[in-house]
Amino acid sequence: MGFPGMRSSIYLSYAAFVLVGIGAAVGGVLLPAQIADYGVDKALIGLGFFTNSAGFLLAGLTNGALIERLGLRLALVAGSGVFVLAAVVTAARPSFWVLIVAQGFCGYGVGVLESVLNVHLAALPDAATLLNRLHAFFGVGALAGPAIAALTLTYAPWTVVWWGLAVATALMGVAFYATFPKRVVQEKEEKQRGLLPEALRSRTVLLASVFLTVYLGVEIGVGNWAYSYLREVNLESHLIAGYAVSGYWAGLTAGRFVISPIAGRLGLTPARTTLWCCVGVAACTVLIWLGVVPVAGFVLLGFFLGPLFPTTMAILPELLPARLVPTAIGVLNGGSVIGGSLLPWTAGALGQGVGMQALMPFALVLALVQLAVWYYLSAPSLAPRTK
Repeated sequence: MGFPGMRSSIYLSYAAFVLVGIGAAVGGVLLPAQIADYGVDKALIGLGFFTNSAGFLLAGLTNGALIERLGLRLALVAGSGVFVLAAVVTAARPSFWVLIVAQGFCGYGVGVLESVLNVHLAALPDAATLLNRLHAFFGVGALAGPAIAALTLTYAPWTVVWWGLAVATALMGVAFYATFPKRVVQEKEEKQRGLLPEALRSRTVLLASVFLTVYLGVEIGVGNWAYSYLREVNLESHLIAGYAVSGYWAGLTAGRFVISPIAGRLGLTPARTTLWCCVGVAACTVLIWLGVVPVAGFVLLGFFLGPLFPTTMAILPELLPARLVPTAIGVLNGGSVIGGSLLPWTAGALGQGVGMQALMPFALVLALVQLAVWYYLSAPSLAPRTK
């Protein structure tokens, strides 16, 4: 069902994900400056990753209730407001422990924005294409973020980057309020309670959560350790290994822009497209492991990984009752952060104990688990349709 300004809301969603991507990517560039400023080591500054992830997970778990009570517009404004508050506190250069706590609120604000915008686009026609584009624009922001942060640090302290994020997000919150209607989702008069427990008991939600947990483990694990793998196992030069990692992230962004429209023209459903992408991911890990075009293999691996997260969000309305979809999307979005932290850590531990040659066999196991879970999750959508 459309509403006046729907097209504007889609474009605004894309712009918001560019901003989210920038915010996610500037952290790595700012870390050395923060470590020097506060006089702490890498382990202490890394506590911010845990609080940020905890806030992001909490946002996912409360997403359905937030939309039910506030509607999409006010939920987006609330998420923007929480992030702006945390960004201002961070930019004011607080004490170290306040900085760590503030990162939890940053994670919550970003988690709300991501979950609500996923819910919004998942309810629109051609959701798979829209959601793939949405997450592709995250990649655009993530590619631009490090350059923006590095350029800023040549002229100003690290806090200026956070002031910029605070101002940009505040403007985004105003745009959300002006663009989105009070209610986009038709709601019943009576409050629907117990949606989170019901979603957590759903076989579909559990399988999709496992799928995205494994997916994010592959995406971030390979993205973080590909450089070390190429240097230590394939003995590539510093420059070539760096280009390969950049190509991996560029391939992931390109896959989100390209694969869904092509699949639509070929008559492939989102479920079947994702199945073939899972096959492509597994095949690419084998090619890299065997040393066949390892650099190009990482680019192709990113390309096939790209559509998996957004297409999972897009297929949920086909597999779940409409009233459960916002809560389920929040659970999936928030819960995926577990795989994004635990599995890359496991890959690093294997690399430390066994050697970096363990990376691709580990990635292949995850890819095969991913393929099996998707097959069982989407079996109703993969079955031939009968008249």
